[in-house]
This record gives sequence, structure tokens and C-alpha cells, in this order.
Amino acid sequence: MAVNYICRHCRTAMGSIESAGISELQLGFHFLTPEERSDIIAYNPNGDVTVKVVCDYCREALESNPELLLVTSPLQ
Repeated sequence: MAVNYICRHCRTAMGSIESAGISELQLGFHFLTPEERSDIIAYNPNGDVTVKVVCDYCREALESNPELLLVTSPLQ
């Protein structure tokens, strides 16, 4: 099982954890509400997990230009 982290805005790959023994508890997923889990985490048919986060570039751009949050895909 791989856990792949990508930016939710620009789709940049931010990192990956390759481990068969890693649990959702170790990753901190248990702190998320069901709504947050469905928005942030995607379970792929091959057993991998994709986690959508925000990269530093997009975070800075959104902090400087909050109106970009009104656009569906502001930083593609």
C-alpha cells in the first residue's frame, strides 16, 4: 500500500509513503470527521491511498489572493 500526497489545487506530487504496515491511526486520519475524510482521502482500487493537501506555493498564493478560493481550479 502506498499513501500518495498531492496538492489539491495544482496536483503536484508532494510525497509518498510506501509501507504495507502503516495504519490510518499512524497517519492521523482518525482525527478527521467523515466529511473531511471524504474530501481529503481517496482510496484507489489498487489499494493505494491519495491524500489531497495544499502545497506551500498554493498556500502562499491563496493567502495573498483570497479571491482565488472562489474559482473552481484556481492554480492549475
